[in-house]
Amino acid sequence: MFDPDRRTIPAQPPKAGFVAGPSKLDAIRSVTLSLVYLPLARPISDAKVLTGRQKPLTQVAFLFCEIVSEAGHSGLGFSYSKRAGGPALYAHACELADNLIGEDPNDTARIWDKLCWAGASVGRSGIATQAIAAIDICLWDLKAKRAGLPLAKLLGAHRDSVACYNTSGGFLSSSVEEIRAAIDHSIAAGIGGIKIKVGQPDPMIDLRRLDAVTSHIDGRVPLMVDANQQWDRTTALRFGRLVEPLNLEWIEEPLDAYDAEGHAALARELATPIATGEMLASADEHMALIRADAVDFIQPDAPRVGGITPFLRICTHAEAKRMRLAPHFAMEIHLHLAAAYAHEPWVEHFDWLAPLFNEQLDIKDGRMIVPARPGLGCSLTGKARDWTVETRSFGA
Repeated sequence: MFDPDRRTIPAQPPKAGFVAGPSKLDAIRSVTLSLVYLPLARPISDAKVLTGRQKPLTQVAFLFCEIVSEAGHSGLGFSYSKRAGGPALYAHACELADNLIGEDPNDTARIWDKLCWAGASVGRSGIATQAIAAIDICLWDLKAKRAGLPLAKLLGAHRDSVACYNTSGGFLSSSVEEIRAAIDHSIAAGIGGIKIKVGQPDPMIDLRRLDAVTSHIDGRVPLMVDANQQWDRTTALRFGRLVEPLNLEWIEEPLDAYDAEGHAALARELATPIATGEMLASADEHMALIRADAVDFIQPDAPRVGGITPFLRICTHAEAKRMRLAPHFAMEIHLHLAAAYAHEPWVEHFDWLAPLFNEQLDIKDGRMIVPARPGLGCSLTGKARDWTVETRSFGA
């Protein structure tokens, strides 16, 4: 499935004599892009809010891409942005979309390079790659649908289900009583792990909340904590040493997302596994973590790193280091990618996206089941259409 020699930067333009072009029977006919705002049931706060760096999250912006081929095959992909960036994602994708018309949708790697070169002046990370992500994910969905296979099977699945954990009930905006109720609901629903947020200005508050949650779980499922990058190296090390007796599954984002050296030092000092990567927006940025042996669990987010094509490049190198995988958010995509990863992974359960899709994922005995439907197995609801604020079509 993975090519370990695949480069993490765009390839040079094809040399003379190379003929790249669409299948005469099934070129890309049309592309439709939509900007959708998903409202959240209540404002959400993590440590970034309590430290004054961000405002509570009230909605999530989504860039949806729908592609139709000449033969009538179709795909659906998406990327997203929280708090800021949604209009920019949509605008940049609209700048790129004409480059897709007439292309062979099978050529996912070449198309990714083409789109990256088309937007080269805005770089290879951030908005640039996240706009490409919706298109790339859409092309992979189309490819799997045309093959009549779930995406996991097209990639070469190692398993038909993946261990899943819940995050959406453990935010700092929730009281301990609310978190306890959410834990009971999650375990009753068959979810196999619980993650709660930490990283408050006063770490002692985190410790008291963690103690209450640990007592309530009472060993029924694994527990993870997530500091959302709010600690310095000293605080992270002290906190990590204090909680080692709890046998946590991991400590997530203890340090700044780009501090590969600091994460590596922490991983060497602590017995508790370290997880990070969700905020990085390119394959190259993940390579810094992998080269430094900075994580036990790597957490790439396909919509953030540029789609499935660069996500697979990350997995190639992470597999070689025998790192565990725990992709961030977007379980509708990451379930398939985690199922195709060599070493036993986790996938994050978020119920936020449920109103966007007609189909829901099944969970049993702590594991999320890979759907048998072709592609990602998702289609947009009427609500998603109602929440669309801008849409534009290209091609026929």
